[in-house]
Amino acid sequence: MDVITAARELGKAIQADERYKEYANAKKANDEDIGLQGLIGKLNILQMSYQNESEKENPDEKKLEQWDADFRNTYAEVMLNAKMRDFEEKKQIVDDLMNYIVNLLSLCVNGADPETAEPVQSDGSGCTGSCSTCGGCG
Repeated sequence: MDVITAARELGKAIQADERYKEYANAKKANDEDIGLQGLIGKLNILQMSYQNESEKENPDEKKLEQWDADFRNTYAEVMLNAKMRDFEEKKQIVDDLMNYIVNLLSLCVNGADPETAEPVQSDGSGCTGSCSTCGGCG
């Protein structure tokens, strides 16, 4: 099996994993929540309005303050939504899985034994996969 085929098989395994399925279901529930999508749309409009105003030569500070306050209030409302909280939780689980996989692959690319390599869990001191921030492999 070549590397690309193995990567595709890994992709299939990830999509078959229960953690990914729960994430996909939470994402679908968010996408189908009309009220939540309306709030997210409002956030996008507020963000664009703020950005457009702030790029002007003489931005209206009152408008910026109001849009900032509206954005913060709307964001808080979005994050109070049970479906959004569930989605964020499930997304973090999948993100953690993906970080683990990337770190494991990084160890292997750097010569670690694929059968025994074990990335250090993310407590801030483990392998980030970026050699530029690394003090050296174990």
